[in-house]
Amino acid sequence: MITFDTFKRGFNNGLKTLWILSRVLVPVYLVITLIRLTPIIDWIAVLFKPLMFLFGLPGEAAIVLVLGNTLNIYAALGAIASLTLTIKQITILAVMLGFSHSLIVETAIFKKLKVNALIVVSLRMGLALLSGLILNIIL
Repeated sequence: MITFDTFKRGFNNGLKTLWILSRVLVPVYLVITLIRLTPIIDWIAVLFKPLMFLFGLPGEAAIVLVLGNTLNIYAALGAIASLTLTIKQITILAVMLGFSHSLIVETAIFKKLKVNALIVVSLRMGLALLSGLILNIIL
């Protein structure tokens, strides 16, 4: 039965989740926004442009992939929000990160489960790269 207490618990859980996500999203968004005001983002874009071109992405999208793969998906979302990307580019990044997010943490988990981490990381990265290439062609 739904009671006022149910709504109260749901509201409190929602606020806790908002707090947890905000602790990652807001700082990343602010840092990337501040970096965009400096020449650093241009250097990153130029450096990674040839590689990101294969996936139909601008060079600065490398920041999103690095954050998503090393930290977590929420850091990548904060970076995506601070960049000017098309729907196609966001879709490609989302699918790539769907395969290869949080590699450091999840690799540690796989090791504890006695799974060959090299195979899992290679598979996840390979699928991410392959999906990025295919989506760039078909979208």
